[in-house]
Amino acid sequence: MVKVSLELIARDAINAVKKKDIIVVIDVLRFSSSVLTSFANGAKEVIPTKTLKEAYEIRKKYPSYILAGERRGLRPPGFDLGNSPLEFKESKVKGKTLVFTTTSGTQALTRTSSADWVFIGGFLNLKSISLKISEYARKYVAGISLLLSGRKGHFSLEDFLCAGAIICNLTLEEVELSDAAIASFLAYKQSKNKICETIMLGEHAKHLIDLGYENDVKFSCQTNLYNLVPAYRNNVIKLFD
Repeated sequence: MVKVSLELIARDAINAVKKKDIIVVIDVLRFSSSVLTSFANGAKEVIPTKTLKEAYEIRKKYPSYILAGERRGLRPPGFDLGNSPLEFKESKVKGKTLVFTTTSGTQALTRTSSADWVFIGGFLNLKSISLKISEYARKYVAGISLLLSGRKGHFSLEDFLCAGAIICNLTLEEVELSDAAIASFLAYKQSKNKICETIMLGEHAKHLIDLGYENDVKFSCQTNLYNLVPAYRNNVIKLFD
């Protein structure tokens, strides 16, 4: 019996680490989607940071690295790329190391640095991430924690629904779902045929649309666009071998 739980906001990441669970960090809008797209277009690796200061310091030390990310949804001064997955084109990221900092996604991720297995998940790699964590839950007899990045430490609809989608796609014989996991599963089942329309009702999606990023929301709601699984180990994200 594999226990599957949701950590509803980033600050609860420590719960997942303490349980020695296999962790999936979910930030549909837009960190997960941008990281997945960067690897799909040939990025070498991604270094997540909590702060802008850390990102600038790494860039100063390694001038060839690409600075990417956002604050309040917008590209910070001096950054090469923002946090729009549509920006991460092959011509910009192939073979490159990216230094990435965001308001929520990298905050959640860096809190899991002491965990054995941390993966990046979203709708874009739904099948791949679901298969991988199912495999590892069996292999290591471990639970699964779906860590929802949320928005500024608060609940976000899109991450909650994505967690439900992952639960629906697990290939485990028996699972024991937490109450929050059951809720996300049921919410996804109810909305899966109109997932983008539903996500656009959420506060975060509305904020991005107001900033002119409606296409980012639509892009990030696509299912199984990529067959890849990035893993976070030793403070760096790389494609899982």
